[in-house]
Amino acid sequence: MRFDEIVSVLGYAGGHDQAVRITTTDEHEVVGIPTSVDTHITAHEVYLRPSAPSDVEIAVSLSAIRSVELV
Repeated sequence: MRFDEIVSVLGYAGGHDQAVRITTTDEHEVVGIPTSVDTHITAHEVYLRPSAPSDVEIAVSLSAIRSVELV
């Protein structure tokens, strides 16, 4: 996927409290609801919270994302 498509899907999902499945460039999968997407060059990451109640927040570098899909 192109970078702008990835950011668009993440932004949509975060705005609608919808979970996404992220596939990274090294073939790992992360599922969660985006809480913030920071495209600034110093951060360049997305934060996700798992669908199940948890105090955990997952950070994924935007440059490490190969594809994103709504789940």
